[in-house]
Amino acid sequence: MKTIGRSAVLALTFVATGYLGAAGHAANIPPSLVTPDKVESSLGALDFKDGVPSKATAQKLYDNLDFTYAYRAFMDNMRGVSILGFRQGLQSVGVKDNEVIVFEQLMDAKSLFLTANADTIYVMGFLDLSKGPVVLETPPRFLGAVQDAWFRWVIDLGGPGPDRGEGGKYLIVGPEYTGPLPQGGFFVARARTNSIVWFGRSFLENNDPKPVVEGIKKFTKVYPYEVGGVGTPVADFLAGKAKLGKITPPPPTVFHDGSGKVMNTLPANDWGFYEMLNEVVQNEPATSLDPELMGPIAAIGIVKGKPFAPDERMKKIMTEALAVANATSRTLFMSSPRDPSWYYYPNSSWFNYLFETGYEFETPIPEITPEGVKPYPATGYRTMDARTNFFYGITGITPGMAMRLPGIGSQYLFALTDADKNHFDGAKTYKVTLPKGIPEANFWSFTLYDNMTRSMLDTPQRYPRAGSQSYPSPAAEAAADGSTTIYFGPTQPDGVPRGNWIQTDPAKGWFTILRLYSPLEPFFTKEWRPSEIELVK
Repeated sequence: MKTIGRSAVLALTFVATGYLGAAGHAANIPPSLVTPDKVESSLGALDFKDGVPSKATAQKLYDNLDFTYAYRAFMDNMRGVSILGFRQGLQSVGVKDNEVIVFEQLMDAKSLFLTANADTIYVMGFLDLSKGPVVLETPPRFLGAVQDAWFRWVIDLGGPGPDRGEGGKYLIVGPEYTGPLPQGGFFVARARTNSIVWFGRSFLENNDPKPVVEGIKKFTKVYPYEVGGVGTPVADFLAGKAKLGKITPPPPTVFHDGSGKVMNTLPANDWGFYEMLNEVVQNEPATSLDPELMGPIAAIGIVKGKPFAPDERMKKIMTEALAVANATSRTLFMSSPRDPSWYYYPNSSWFNYLFETGYEFETPIPEITPEGVKPYPATGYRTMDARTNFFYGITGITPGMAMRLPGIGSQYLFALTDADKNHFDGAKTYKVTLPKGIPEANFWSFTLYDNMTRSMLDTPQRYPRAGSQSYPSPAAEAAADGSTTIYFGPTQPDGVPRGNWIQTDPAKGWFTILRLYSPLEPFFTKEWRPSEIELVK
């Protein structure tokens, strides 16, 4: 008997089952498997012949694929470029790695920082872990966090951190360190990148920054970790488990005063974005970012250890993708939220999505009850709109920004629009009223921000804020009924105290954040609610 080949057997099988016609062509293929000869799409008509794209169609689809990779590179990873922009801004005023900058007279509106404030003393710096772990000693009564080069949370400092506001020694360990670590004496945190940013805020004492700055400079230290030193028992040395390090005073920490300095810490949104993204990739281990996020970056030619040299075709596509991605991100940040759950109160413009998404934009923050903490189950997905919104306009993410724990940390309410859902016009005057019993154990404040830069609004006032503190501008005064009304406008309204008015720029739009430091229970239960921001004239 003559044997037949496998292909012939398959052909006979398809004929028998009706999937091949008499001429051998496909017949009765399920419609769900068919790509039509002509596909109408937003890219135009796409031509296929028996499932094979024409040359023109293939090129059009490859261009679109590269566009989506470049678009994702911005949307997914602007946060890493934001951290590099932060680092370059500090370097521009002479701050080197492992040094510290303190805004001794608070931060004003001359420098570009994403949604910073003019109420607290900022302390910040960058750590270089490429040569080994670094020790960061923090002062008492501090509130801060450590982030890696991709803007991921590493550890909290101060009140929300393990030192609980008493001050402490933090040992930050890089991804490539494999040596011994101390048994005690430090709060140890591992990071996935060698470049680290840390920052924090200290609160004024009796509306005076001087004693606070003195405490910061006394207690804050940054220095290399001495392997086998403090934290390593001599017994480990005798057992051959560790070397015996020196116990010597750390070298003095270099401090810079940031007040009055002008610096730009914002990420680029022109072609410089890709150049900055390439710099982050080249400076960090290849495994510092998850492969699914690194994939689109590599697809547009940004690969560790290789030159970034896109051809003219790719430059054109990437430039267009960047413009669309930036426009989309800006829309997500500046437009009213399209998810109703983001609003903190019903029928309100006040919102804060972190309650719904958590600091990782994945699981809502836990409820705090008399019986204890009640975590929500993991959703298993990232809330993409919230993630993009956050990193486009804010610097620093920690669990401490997303918790319902009274008396610790700070909470925020954003307002982009007035009571009629219109964006704010710098040429007009608005007002907001805070009812009696503002729920904070420390202080409260409003800060105004420039729509374009997402940084403090620069006006002759210098510090675009109003609140319960009397520094750096007068404290807001309450009315006879205990409520406090704040006005926003280009000129100070008649009869309104200076501390109850924040100046606007007639040529610029703005938005505001209400901050409650050490928020109290009525905020979380929503028993207390600010008014909507109303147009006066």
